[in-house]
Amino acid sequence: MAVPELDPNEIEQLLADHPAWSLAREGKAITRTFQFADFSQAWGFMSRVALLAEAQDHHPEWFNVYAKVEVTLTTHDAGPSGGLSQRDVRLAHAIDALF
Repeated sequence: MAVPELDPNEIEQLLADHPAWSLAREGKAITRTFQFADFSQAWGFMSRVALLAEAQDHHPEWFNVYAKVEVTLTTHDAGPSGGLSQRDVRLAHAIDALF
């Protein structure tokens, strides 16, 4: 089922509301890097995000090395080849609230 993509004004608002996130993949995704004191804190954060993502049925792409977690959000069902949607807005907000 196709999900509506955010329009340029909605993307601008998303970035204004979440300034630590930046556009990626030619505007089809947003990304943010989180830095923690150690691996245990990073892993705990990932575990909490995983529970949020599962509850929202919207899962991030991420990469973890020791105390750093890189998160990318995109909606694969948005537009003809994926893009940003309200799902990404909700999950970015929830992730920011955890951090």
